[in-house]
Order: sequence, then C-alpha cells, then structure tokens
Amino acid sequence: MLHVVKRDGRRVEFDPVKITNAIKGAADEIAFTIKESEAFELTQKAIKKLEDGGKKRISVEEIQDIVEHTLLENGYELIGFTFSNYRKERTKIRETKSDLMKAIERIGVETDRDNANVGNNFSSKLLRIASESNKWHNLAMMPKHLAKAHEIGDIYYHDLDSYNLSTNCLHIPTREVLEKGFNTGYGYIRRARRIESAAELSCILLQSTQNDMFGGQSHPDFDNDMAIFVEPTRQEIRKELRELGIEESKIEEYVEKKLRKNIQQAMQGIVYNLNTMHSRAGSQVPFSSINIGIPNCPDAALVCEVFLLEYEKGLGIGEQPIFPNIIFRVKEGVNREPKDPYHYLYRLACKVASKRMNPTFMNIDADFNKAYYDKGYMPATMGCRTYVMSNINGEPGTKGRGNIAPTTINLPRVGILAKGDIDKFFSLLDARLELAKEALLHRYDILKKLKVKDLPFVAGQKLMKGAEDLTPDDSIEPILKQGTWGIGFIGLAETLIALLGKHHGEDAEARELGFKIVSHMRDFTDKLTRETKLNWSTYATPAEGLSGRFVVQDRNIFGDIKGVTDKEYYTNSFHVPVGFPISIKDKIDIEAPYHKLCNAGHISYIELDDYPNEDVIMDILSYAYKHTNISYIGINFHIRYCKDCGTYLRGGEQKCKCGSYNIQGISRVTGYLSLDERFGPGKYSERADRKSHTEEHSNVYNDVNC
Repeated sequence: MLHVVKRDGRRVEFDPVKITNAIKGAADEIAFTIKESEAFELTQKAIKKLEDGGKKRISVEEIQDIVEHTLLENGYELIGFTFSNYRKERTKIRETKSDLMKAIERIGVETDRDNANVGNNFSSKLLRIASESNKWHNLAMMPKHLAKAHEIGDIYYHDLDSYNLSTNCLHIPTREVLEKGFNTGYGYIRRARRIESAAELSCILLQSTQNDMFGGQSHPDFDNDMAIFVEPTRQEIRKELRELGIEESKIEEYVEKKLRKNIQQAMQGIVYNLNTMHSRAGSQVPFSSINIGIPNCPDAALVCEVFLLEYEKGLGIGEQPIFPNIIFRVKEGVNREPKDPYHYLYRLACKVASKRMNPTFMNIDADFNKAYYDKGYMPATMGCRTYVMSNINGEPGTKGRGNIAPTTINLPRVGILAKGDIDKFFSLLDARLELAKEALLHRYDILKKLKVKDLPFVAGQKLMKGAEDLTPDDSIEPILKQGTWGIGFIGLAETLIALLGKHHGEDAEARELGFKIVSHMRDFTDKLTRETKLNWSTYATPAEGLSGRFVVQDRNIFGDIKGVTDKEYYTNSFHVPVGFPISIKDKIDIEAPYHKLCNAGHISYIELDDYPNEDVIMDILSYAYKHTNISYIGINFHIRYCKDCGTYLRGGEQKCKCGSYNIQGISRVTGYLSLDERFGPGKYSERADRKSHTEEHSNVYNDVNC
C-alpha cells in the first residue's frame, strides 16, 4: 500500500485518478484533445515508475516529477510544459505564502512597476508589503478554479490586493459635495464660498477619495462645477474694493482684474497640489482626471481658460506636471468650429497639448456620447479611460459612479489555442467570458459584505450614488448596483496574428474579424446586464503591468510565436501595434469603431516624433471628429526637459544648453503621464518600439483638405 505524504505532513492513500485528472487538466489548458484511453495509458506508465521505485511513502513533488517526465518521454511535450509551468506558478505562490519574508525582502530593494506612478519610498514599500499579503489571502479564499485562472494567466483580476477591501474608481459629484460641505473624519469642512477655497477643497476631495479606493478619481465637469464659486468671489472683491473707497467708476474694471488673479492663484494651486499632495499612506499622488471644455456660462469658460493657462506654465521651474490628466471635450456648436462661441478654448487646449501632452480630447459628437448629451447628461472619462453612462438601476450619467471592478481576458492565448479554427476560438472565448462573469460575481458577493463605514469618505459622505439613504452599518450593495462591472481584453492585434497571420492594421479580413471579436464581447456584457440587473460593460483594458505579465506566461508555455509572443508585451486593447508603420488617417479609421463597442472605457493614441504645433493637433482631431465616430484621443510625443533649469529639449539632445546632463523624460502610459524611469519592463519595451506617425501625417490633411 503506497502512501502519499502531503505538504503539511499528512499521509493519504495513493489515488491514481488524481494523476489522470492532472494530465487531462493540463491538456485542457492548451485546448489539446486527449483521449481517455491516452490519459489512462500515461497514468499506468507513471504508476509503473512508482512501482519500480519500491517506496512505501512518496511526496507530492516526487509524484509530480514522475508525471512530468512521463509526459515528456512519451511525446506529450506541450502538455508536459504546461503541467510544469503551472507547478512553478503554484510553487512560487506557496513559497511566498509560507515565507512572506522573501516577498518583503524583494520589496525592500524596490517596489514593482505594475503602476508607473507609485514611488519607491518608505510608504510605497510598506503599502506594497501589505498588498502582497492580501493578494495571497484573496487567492486562497476564492474557489480554486478561479484562483487557478488568474495564476496561470487565462484571466486577470485587477488590483487583487483590494479584492475584498474596496471598489475601483469614481467620478466625484464635485459641485454637489462642495456646496453642502463634507467631513474627512477629523471635522466638518464648511461649504466653499470663494473660488480659492473651492479649488483647494477640490484637491482634498480627490485625495480623500483615493484613500478609500484603489483606482483613479475625476472631476467630471470641473469648469462648470467651479463656476458657481466665481460670482460669490466677484461679489466679495467688489465689497472689499468699496470698503477701501475705490472710485465707483473704476470698481468693475478692478473687480475683473482682481477676480482673474484670484482664479489664477486657485488654478495654480490645483496643479501644484495634485503633483505634491500624497494619498494611500503617502505612496503616490492622487490619480486625478479633470474634464473641461463645455462651459455653460461665461464664468465656467473663464475657469476653463485660466486652468489651461496655469497648467501650461508647469511647475516651479517649468517642469512637466504629471497630474491631473485633463480631458477637453469637443462639441460642434460649442467649441469645435471657428464660429462656435468657445472655439478659443479649443484652440488653447490644442496649444497646451502641443507642449504638455495634456489635454487629451473627447468627442461629444460621437453618436453614443451625443445621445446622452442631447438628453442633458454630460459624458466624461478618466486617464485610465473609465467611461460610465448607461444605468439599468437608475438615472444614467457619470457623477457618483465608477467602475466597481474590472477583469481582463488574455485574448492572445485564446487565439493561440484555437490554432486557426475561428469557431473553436469563439467557443474558447465564450468559456473565458463565463469565467470572467463568475469571477466578478464572486467579487460582488465579497464586496457586498462591506459596510458604509468601511468606505467612510466616499460612501459615508454620500459621494457614491446609491449611498444616499444608507447608514454606517448598512451594506454597500446599493452602491455596487450603480457602478459598472468591466470585462476587458488585451492584445487584439496578437490574437488576430495567431488566428490569421496578420493584424487589423495590415489586413481587411483581420480588421473584420477584430470587430467581430469585440462585438461578441459587447453582446455578452449587454446580455449579462439584462440577466443580472447589474451594469456590465466591455473594457479596452489599459494593461500597464499586465501587458508584460501575460506574454511571459504564454511564452513559457508556447515558446516564441512570431508576432505574438516574441516581444516583451502584448499590444494595448484594440490598438494597432505600436511598431507598425501606419498613417494617422488609417490608424484613426481602424480604431474608431471600437470606441462605441468598449462602453467601459477606450482611448486611441496618435504618436508624433517631436513637439507638434497646435495646428497639427487641431488637424488630426478635425479629421477624427468630423469623419469617424471615434471618441477619446491622446496625442503622444516624448517630453524631455532639464531638471536643473527647466529647459525643454528637442530631438535626441542629451545635454542642456546650461551644461547639465540631468535630463528627465516623460511619456504617456495607459492614459496617464509618467516619468520614464517608472515604466515596468513590458511598457519600457513597448515605448521603445513606438513608431511615430508623423512622417505620413501630411497625407491625412491632403486627403480631407484640412
């Protein structure tokens, strides 16, 4: 009688069925069809090796070694490699769980780069240690098949360390909160009266919100929300001037000058605060986004104008501000055309973007945005591209809502496993979609156990929609029903190469199939919304650290596959590969249809080789917004400046005119700007491969007579 010694020291009787199941499970992971008789025969050969050993007791690891060798020796190399890879993943997890000191030692050297805006200071490391501990806890407490799907790289649970603790992101109801005041836990903050205090408190709102959540935060209608504090400021200035005895005929002129100066100081304070004030135990500044550009009154237009000008100035010696991410909304009849009343703001936004890479731009005339705008709901987004509008459980819109939690499917792996069989691909994709659904519903069941007092600011102060009538001891489930649940994807380009040999940027058939794949995902999330009465959506995943994680896991199993696993990253969501030479016009045309499908969030980038002028940016946006249904666009280029004197460098200059070699590089990663040195390995390689579209951009303008 052979006994197996478990890892915890227990002895159990040997069960050959477990070997058979392990072999079949490894085959299933790579969609390899293995007959029952084959699995049984391999099991018998493994048993023969056990018998030849003559042992009465054997460890789990020894049995796994024998199974692995049996697979490799009998021509089942791919199953053997898959079995081996999963063993390594599980071993790594067991080692970290059993001896967390190893993880702490690694973090003590340097925090990882899953997030390009997390620092490497004491607070960052301390938070990361706690993060690692809770990741393993959450994997251990969830159903094994869900944990395995994450561990082996079939799907990915974003912010696993927060799985049981909080929700993702929030569009803050800024004006509403500032009008009534709020409490951060140490005392009541009264209603703001002047623009300066409203601006300062708007930063505290972002900081305090981020302390309760794991994603980003936005002011979804910043210029209009701030505008209500302009007139009270004007009145106070007028009163002060009269008290000083200023001549009545000059008062209004002085009032407007003083008012503009006050707004300038207020907006400058926002830029400085959002690049210096830390949240999350001091580990990072708030992941902040600010939506502007559709003012509903002259005071809102003034706020918008001054904010853009202050952001353009930069920080102390002109350095590039990393935050906030700015979204300038473009609308015909409001600002898009020269005849529009606020066209000057649009031109200013393009001028600032030509120097600072911000703002990014959102097309309110895209049909899915316009449908809400025409009904009185203002669309907004974030740097992390969270888009929230439809609502099966109440009024649509953005304020007080966000993405509760996203899960991402490893789409290239599904393409590899299908081996060119399109029907098989969709069958496998359906299985992954069901798995993502199950995982998010499991997360829903975990999160609904949280109480309002567990999210003391965002829920306790009623920033989140659904919290209006809740008490501190109530479940946050009503809030979970107002947010969205995103099923995302990464690497559509690599998926198409695996299936057809070409991606959507180079082949019409691939272009058609790519649209069909993402449409299939959207149909699935729409159906889930109707069935579960939760807000499900399709997410064009930003994939920062994930872009490198998935490809490494797949290369370990399948080896180097040209155009698929032979790089250090998978391409962002539905994007055309960054190294593929393509005109601006073609890139816009190809990526535009996906924006409507990806109703949890989307973005397209245009890569330029140097600082563009405002006319170049306006021409690109003019083509995109007049000729396609594209929505959210970022104009990318590499910013480099001298850290000693603030001078901006062009081209490949390595030395500043002041003689300094202390040069700082800034690039955009997953929507937000970041310091070059904070990129993770996958994104570092992706940035190196980025090919500028500038060489062909003149053809775009000739084609459309811009």
